[in-house]
Amino acid sequence: MRRATVQACRTARRAPVWNVSVKRPSPLSFTHNQLRGLRSYSGSKRSYFPAAIQSSMHRRNLSLAVISTVVASGAWYAYQGDTVKSAASQFRSFASSALNSAYAEDPAEPARRALLVSNDQFYTAALSGDQPLAKTTDDSDRGVLEMLTPEQATQKLRKNEESYLVNRGKGVVRYDIVQVPSNSPIEDDHAEKIVEIPASVAAVKNGEPSSDWMFWAVFDGHSGWTTSAKLRNVLISYVARELNTTYKAAAADPSLLVPSSEAVDAAIKQGFVRLDNDIVNESVKEVFKAKSRRVAAELLAPALSGSCALLSFYDSQSKDLKVAVAGDSRAVLGRRGPSGKWTATALSEDQTGGTPSEMKRIREEHPGEPYATKNGRILGQLEPSRSFGDAAYKWTREIQDQIKGKFFGRTPHPLLKTPPYVTAEPIITTTKVDPSKGDFIVMATDGLWEMLSNEEVVGLVGQWIEQQQSAAVSTGTSKTWLQSWFGFDSQKQLPVESTADASGEGQRRPIRQQQYDISGAASRFVVEDKNAATHLVRNAMGGKDNDMVCALLTLPSPYSRRYRDDVTVEVIFFGQGPDKRTVEVNQEATAPEEPAKSKL
Repeated sequence: MRRATVQACRTARRAPVWNVSVKRPSPLSFTHNQLRGLRSYSGSKRSYFPAAIQSSMHRRNLSLAVISTVVASGAWYAYQGDTVKSAASQFRSFASSALNSAYAEDPAEPARRALLVSNDQFYTAALSGDQPLAKTTDDSDRGVLEMLTPEQATQKLRKNEESYLVNRGKGVVRYDIVQVPSNSPIEDDHAEKIVEIPASVAAVKNGEPSSDWMFWAVFDGHSGWTTSAKLRNVLISYVARELNTTYKAAAADPSLLVPSSEAVDAAIKQGFVRLDNDIVNESVKEVFKAKSRRVAAELLAPALSGSCALLSFYDSQSKDLKVAVAGDSRAVLGRRGPSGKWTATALSEDQTGGTPSEMKRIREEHPGEPYATKNGRILGQLEPSRSFGDAAYKWTREIQDQIKGKFFGRTPHPLLKTPPYVTAEPIITTTKVDPSKGDFIVMATDGLWEMLSNEEVVGLVGQWIEQQQSAAVSTGTSKTWLQSWFGFDSQKQLPVESTADASGEGQRRPIRQQQYDISGAASRFVVEDKNAATHLVRNAMGGKDNDMVCALLTLPSPYSRRYRDDVTVEVIFFGQGPDKRTVEVNQEATAPEEPAKSKL
């Protein structure tokens, strides 16, 4: 069967028009526009090259067994008789039983599926019994691999999950984290830190516990992983150093005692800008002194790649939550309303070359340069308008020519005139957290937000909390961190208040939902995970539809990048917890540590 599968796909590849038929003769036809919906989206922050659509594409007929109907068409379609249904209705009707009936040779045998990767197209065929599957790649860049089972997909989703219970009194009771890579290695990163602040810095009153500064950050790297890795190591330290100076100055002044909100914002911005200056400009000085290509490769790597940064800073004494963003990662607040449902409030704005406020800022800073932003990208290439690194948009042409001549590099962009076009200075919002209302925030790279809306994300966390509550009641267990959320009734729909536009002008709607024309029905969601962040990623990739989840997670790098991005998610729960001055690992929602490999 394996040989027949591969041979069928090879025959299809050589044919002038692609006709891949595994066992069923009934074809699905795709129009020129349907294919264009996917192929014109590169998914890359770095550059935008619309793929040319050949006129013959609309004539390609693919059978029901073609995974393009699941992933690569850019929309979802189901075959019933001679009818191609609309993508929205198909999403509700698509089921694994339809695929299994098309693939299985023997209904009595459990269906196993192979996935063929061929020039950014993906096809499935059936395997039966104990037939092995060879992992080979031929000279035409085609690889065959077995589709993940739902159990294997779950294992992959949970591989990098973490969860922590925060027993430090007022403030935060828990936070969950997960990462699911698409690039290899993953270009996202994250960092968390809790700092206990002495009374001399925080101006704590007598008898009160010391104050906590709590930091969470997610980093969305592009053109490599080095910038995001640098931010993971040092960004929080840079910001904490500036905050320490600001808080100490205020504590020493009897008329202040605590710094103003504006002073705290200025300290956070200073931490961001100083670090980016060290990455982009100070590194060049060191390289010119060393005159070594090896040193240049080490020092310039974080400057040549780039990364967005989203950092949240919570002061447990003031209950102020500061969200600083440079790029298009996003933070959303979930808060319980009088109805018992949650409301979704965006705490950041997506900063890209297509965001109206950013377009206005850049054009004012670069008058007479209409191509400073083009096609929603900086100089027509880079999507984020604020980021760390990305030195090609910050260095002058002279510096770039010197680096290229003495070490290595690329020719400066032909439209480069008055850099920098990109800045790491963040935009900061301030929110007064109310732990009694079960506040939580979701921080995530754009890999999540291109699949789910703000309301869906907050509603999914609300749905997850209700399931946790029900499980605790039914088993008679007591979970302290959940006490702030008791009292909700089960909802058939997501427990979130609907608004006319939860995203706002400065936030893009989920691009993948636009591509796939996914229904907004809450019935497509599922609760299967103990980790809230993993729960969000599972539902972003298909929810109840195991075929979608398995297909998206089976796709190998670099092909997977066309259909899903790296995803990093953090969910922080605020509430009234015990004050043991500890933070402990929540084992039930944390992936077990892999055994250490023996050294040879």
